[in-house]
This record gives sequence, C-alpha cells and structure tokens, in this order.
Amino acid sequence: MGEVTSVRIVLPHGRGDLARCGSSSPMGKVTRVETVVALWRGGRSLLTIETSSRLILFSTFLGKRLNMTAEVKKEEKQVESEVVIASVEEETTVKAVVEEEKDEAKPKGVEKISSFKEESDFFSDLKESEKKALSDLKTKLEEVIIENTLFKKKKESPVKVEKKKKEPEAAATEEEAKAETSEPAVVAEDSPKEEAKTDADVTQVAKAETIEKESPEEEVKAKAVVEEEVKAENVEEEEKKTEAVVTEEAKAESVEQEEEDETVDNDIELWGVPLLPSKGAEATDVILLKFLRARDFKVNEAFEMLKKTLKWRKEHKIDSILGEDFGEDLASAAYMNGLDLESRPVCYNIYSVFDNEELYQRIFGSEQSRENLLRWRFQLMEKGIQKLVLKPGGVTSLLQIHDLKNCPGLFKKELWVAIKNAIVALQDNYPELVSRNVFINVPFWFYAGSTLLSPFLTQRTKSKFVVTRPAYVTETLLKYIPADEIPVQYGGFKRDDDTKFSNEAVFEVVVTPGSSETIEIPAPESECTLVWDIVVLGWEVSYKEEFVPTNEGAYTIIVQKGKKIGSNEGPLRNSFKNSESGKIVLTVDNVSSKKKKRVLYRYKTKTESSC
Repeated sequence: MGEVTSVRIVLPHGRGDLARCGSSSPMGKVTRVETVVALWRGGRSLLTIETSSRLILFSTFLGKRLNMTAEVKKEEKQVESEVVIASVEEETTVKAVVEEEKDEAKPKGVEKISSFKEESDFFSDLKESEKKALSDLKTKLEEVIIENTLFKKKKESPVKVEKKKKEPEAAATEEEAKAETSEPAVVAEDSPKEEAKTDADVTQVAKAETIEKESPEEEVKAKAVVEEEVKAENVEEEEKKTEAVVTEEAKAESVEQEEEDETVDNDIELWGVPLLPSKGAEATDVILLKFLRARDFKVNEAFEMLKKTLKWRKEHKIDSILGEDFGEDLASAAYMNGLDLESRPVCYNIYSVFDNEELYQRIFGSEQSRENLLRWRFQLMEKGIQKLVLKPGGVTSLLQIHDLKNCPGLFKKELWVAIKNAIVALQDNYPELVSRNVFINVPFWFYAGSTLLSPFLTQRTKSKFVVTRPAYVTETLLKYIPADEIPVQYGGFKRDDDTKFSNEAVFEVVVTPGSSETIEIPAPESECTLVWDIVVLGWEVSYKEEFVPTNEGAYTIIVQKGKKIGSNEGPLRNSFKNSESGKIVLTVDNVSSKKKKRVLYRYKTKTESSC
C-alpha cells in the first residue's frame, strides 16, 4: 500500500502524537485514517486504517505511554481482525470481517446483541410462576392503596418517645445520688494509674496527703467543689439529651406531616390505567406485567420499582408535561412517523442535529437547558404512549430508531452524559414500553461509546438493541417496518404529504446472480397515468424502463435509458402517461454480480375516469 506517512492519534487530554510507519506492504493505497480514543483510564482506543483493498483495525492501549499492537492474519480471500475495547466493568469484543475488493459488496447480517421476543399479556399464556407473581403483586398493591400506605412508613408510637424523655432524667438522678454519697477517695480515682511511680511522684503524693490532713476545711471545700462540678455536668448532659429528644420529635413530626401530604387516592392511575386491582380494568395486568418483567418477576423488586416510578412522576410533574413547550430547537431531533409490522408507533431519533455547534451550545450550555432536553425526551415518550392500546393483545410498546449519521463523536461529553441520563430514566420509569432500539448508520466509534453506557443498562434492555452499519440500513429496517412505512431517506417508500399513493401493496422480486428480471405494470386503457416506486437493496445493478404497446406493430418507448445504479442510490419514482394500451416494463439486470438482489416495488394506474 506504499508508505503510511503519518497517523494522527488523539489522546484523552487533547494532545496529538505522530506515529510513522516506514514499511511498505502490498495492501493498496491508504484512503482513510481514523482514530477513536477510549475516554476511561486504562482503556483501549480504536485506530482504523482503510486502504484500497483492506480495512485494518488496531487496538491501542492508553496507559502511562501509548503502545500500539496489531496482528493481521492474511488469508487467500479474507482478513479477519479482532478489536477489544476495555470498559470499566466489562469488555465488548467487536469482530470486523473484511474481504477482497471483488467481494466487498457481500451482504452483511444484521448485528444483534441477542434476540428478543415480546411476551403475551394474556393471563392464560403466563407460566404458573408468573401467574403467582402477578397475583402477589396485585394483592400487595391493593393493600397499600386501600390503607393509604403506598408512600408512607409506619408512624412511631408516642409511648416510645416518652420513654426516651424519662431515660435521661433517671440517669441524672442516679448520678446525683452517687455524687452525694461518694467519699473523697473516689475523686482520686479520676487521676490516671501508673504501674510504676518514680520517687519524685511518691514524695509529691506524701506531701499532698500531709496537707490534706492538716487542712480539713480545705478538704471539705474541695469536696463541695467536686460535687458542684458533677452536678453541673449532669445537668448539662441532661439538657443535651433533652434537646436531642426534642429535635427527634420535631423531625418525626416533619416526616409525618410530609407523609400526610402524599396521600394516595383509590383512583390513582398510570398512563390512564387505574392501578387499584379491584377495579377490574384489564389494562392493569398489562401495566403490572411490565414492571414484573423488568425485574424478572421478583414481586418485591417490581413493587419498589412501581413505587419509585410514581414518586418520580410526581416529583417531576410528568402528568402535566404534555402541555409544556420546549421550542423549535429540538423539533427535528426526534419525531413519530408510521407504524411497524406489528402496528407499533415508530419513533425516529436524529443525532445529526447536535453537530451544529450553535445549536449544541444552546441545548447543552447550561444546567437548565440540559434539564429541558431530558423533559423534552420524556414528553416525546408520553406522546408515544398515548398512541398505544394498553390491553391484552393490544399495541403496548413503541419501536425506537436511532440514526447516528453525522452524530458528534465521544468528545462531546455533554451529549453522551445526557444520552446516558435519558436511557437510565426511561429504563427505570418506562419499563417494557420499547420493543426494540434499532441503531442505524452506526460509526466505528459507537462500539466504544456503547461500552460506556453498558454498565447502566439491564441485560433485558441490552437484549433489545439492534446495531447496523450504513450499507444495510434498509435491509435492517425491513425486518421490523413495512417498506411503505419506511421514510424515503432510509430506502423506503414513505414520503411526506404523498398524494400519489395511499395503501397500494408492495411487491418483492428476487434477482439471482448472473440473471435479470422484468416487472410489468399493466396499462389496459389509453390516456392512463402510471406511477411507480422501485428500490433494489444494495443496487449495483443495471436498470431501465420502457413502455411496450399492445399493438405489435407499434414502437417501444424508452422511458428511462439503461444505466448502472450505484449502491448509494435510494428509491426511484417515475410516471408515464400513455396514448395507447400497453404496459410498463422495468428491467433489473444482475448479470455482473455474484449476489442475489431484493427488489421492492409498487405501482398505481390512474385512468381518465378515476382522475
């Protein structure tokens, strides 16, 4: 690949070092050098060198000095390298498989942490242990709501407080009695005892005894002084204990008053669903099952989670958040659009908006603006929940799509702290309301970022993550969303304010390697307007459009000349108005490729009578 003249490695504190590699190798010309640095102490960073025929990933360790190690295994048609990124609590291993240039377009499977399938909300479909857990949680919840103890602790008995008051009085009385009846010799016991005394010490003691014997009046006075000091100490100690008791009483009264303010109505609801089980609402089981599943059907943990969620909603005034206005800055950062294959609402999160420095400073520049960002995200979640049907067999969760194209990197720490805070809050207070989190257009550095977030996520949350690279966005989304519901910028047919199509069916054709397929759109009448959408996943095919009249003597009309279409091409839309009956023929030529191609298309014919 010639010489790698220089590689820039960005260190955690913003410094840059240049490492030179003087050796040459037959791996082609260097086209890109990219470095991702771990943000934690003792972590590893990624160094990516892309050549015309290879993609090499280096694992670099950042400690007291920068060490770079790389092991590249050469095979006949494939090079496999393994990058290990160390995290605070765990390690995530990412394997990158790079093939020769002629095999670069080979389809890549969707990358998943593990499969996840939503469980049924019907009581009859639950396991026996799950049925018991649900029944136990309902009993526990019914009891605390009826007794109004959901947010209360048991009040301390007044008798216990009285006992605390009497204890210091009794102790003071005993000490006074002892002080009055004690002999002067007791006072001498206060001085420290030594195992061996010097001659000087013995002499001083003897003198002191002589003086005491000669001065009985002074002895009496000393005794009186000691008694007064003991009494003063007892009184002071009693006052301190009394003050402590009074303080505890004041705190207890304050807590009781605070608890009195957190009364729970029997009509308490969560997302419009009554939580009191005896009301018999079928949606109550759906909500409780979400908390149970989030805590592996551990009743006490699920109950505490529910209680914390209710308190969190009250503290953050979530029930009134739908009426708040967060301005236009965040309007394009996320939006609801369409339904998935299971009729779940789909929420798209667009991270490229944060690449605008001016907007970034407005959103993350102050504590208040960062708090507004979180509240805006909670509001978006509440809007999505309003579209759900919270009952057994209904639509009870959302699908989240996270587009990381042009997303700021890990150096934008305020963004990633906000993402972490949002994920944790949503995980803890909106359990099982997201069926999957699909990350698309994922850059290499995302794998390092995900290890930073991993310690804050439960295993169940991580099992819902789906990660895919830019070349396979459409293929990935089609696993969860129908083509006519995928926005056109992601390779689907959904366009804003589209008047050409409504609910027309989408068809699929598979073109095998080395072959071609034709798609025919009938035009049985003259003066018809035909419109069609077509997309080939991965493209890299030759494509043309023609109108073939029914009359064999008529000429074929070329609608679109044959051309090679690259892999970055999106869906194509075209239309044709015919003057005679015939058909539109779309030809997809896959002769030069060694991979099969999936072709999706739909069409609509408008006659003069239907216009």
